[in-house]
Amino acid sequence: MPCWAITPKTRARATKSVLLAFTALCLGAFGLVVSPAVAHAQESSQAAAATATATIDTTNDAGEEDAVKPKRRMVKWNEFDGPVSTLRFGYHFMYDFASYKQDDNSNQQVAMKTDNGVRDFRLLAKGRFKTDRRITWTFGYMYDGLDDEWRFRQTGIQVAVPEVSGQFFLGRTKEGFSLVKVMTGSFIWGIERSQSLDAFVPILGDGIKYMGYYPRQRIVLDLGLYADALSENEKFSTYDNQVVARLAWQPVLSEETHTVAHVGVMTRHGKADDGFLREKSKPESYLAPNVLDTGKFAADGSDAYGVEAFYRRGSLLYGGEYDWQIDHAKNGEDPVFHGGDAWLVWLITGEVRPYNAPGGIFTHVTPNKSVFAGGRGAFEGVLHFSYADFDDLSFQGGKFWRVSPMLHWYLSAYQRIEFVYGYGNLDRFGLDGRTQFFQARILSML
Repeated sequence: MPCWAITPKTRARATKSVLLAFTALCLGAFGLVVSPAVAHAQESSQAAAATATATIDTTNDAGEEDAVKPKRRMVKWNEFDGPVSTLRFGYHFMYDFASYKQDDNSNQQVAMKTDNGVRDFRLLAKGRFKTDRRITWTFGYMYDGLDDEWRFRQTGIQVAVPEVSGQFFLGRTKEGFSLVKVMTGSFIWGIERSQSLDAFVPILGDGIKYMGYYPRQRIVLDLGLYADALSENEKFSTYDNQVVARLAWQPVLSEETHTVAHVGVMTRHGKADDGFLREKSKPESYLAPNVLDTGKFAADGSDAYGVEAFYRRGSLLYGGEYDWQIDHAKNGEDPVFHGGDAWLVWLITGEVRPYNAPGGIFTHVTPNKSVFAGGRGAFEGVLHFSYADFDDLSFQGGKFWRVSPMLHWYLSAYQRIEFVYGYGNLDRFGLDGRTQFFQARILSML
């Protein structure tokens, strides 16, 4: 039987973690308090038409205002309209619980222990400069619970360039490979991304990215060039430099029927950091150890390729992706590792998950009526299957599959509780090990 018990740690580490968790939980509770006020302020213009809210965003930058505003104006308690730039600040907070039931083979392969801890706690700020050309900026600062450190996350400046049907981002950002990888982690419909995505594609990169959208053809084009001059010591920096491209097409884009069809292809080439690569991944549990691991090996770099397809009609969304990576090892071998996943997502209470056409991604769910406005919030059922194969030639990182039913409860657009069960199989070290996963997550954001 799983139990939500804290794994024994050193006293100093435990004390610090508890203090941080308490602080973050206070912020989450604060979000619960301010959410009703925010919802109430918007209710007069939005609540009556909640179900008629647009489910497809076809603008390059939603919320643009052209009218002249007063020199200073407090828009909301967390927004400021100043003479040089607007400012909005917020946070993301996720706290995870995980327990496991392993068979004998699984215990011999890797030990997993019941645990809980901060998955993500970051402070955010963003705004728009008061210039003729639209220039926006963003700043993120995150606490890494595993390493007990604070790290910069998505931070940079974005410039609209309508002359080339797009925008340029300069700074630290998502590379642009994969719809699910580009989506903000707190918006995805699963508790974690697939093993292959986590292993093949760093969560961030420092560089420049072009984000183009051609509405007449309904085509999304992302091109990115990244280097590790400023991020050499970051955990995500597994490459000295990389080039990334993603091309997506929206054959169906109908607001009338709430229907979206999205298909895409992507590729990336990277030069290995300091001449070494290591493909590793967890079993879709942030608190668990790696179950797939090739070990560190000398390599020149890698080439990755992927395909993705998603279809949304009303409250039902399904799709998935598959990725391949060719590592160019210095022993003369070019092992091919691969993996992917499939999703079935149903918003049981009738909401429709919005789709951002220029970005080629889905965004967050807003309940038709939040708990704080007297409603039931939104309930979302998810079924996820993932598979990864890190065995090829002399490299034996293992094979893993997992199937996971999930239930998400959106109390409001700002708070969510997730319940997850998983059943997985690891083929490694000549053994087939089976594991049951029992997971939960509390999420609060602003």
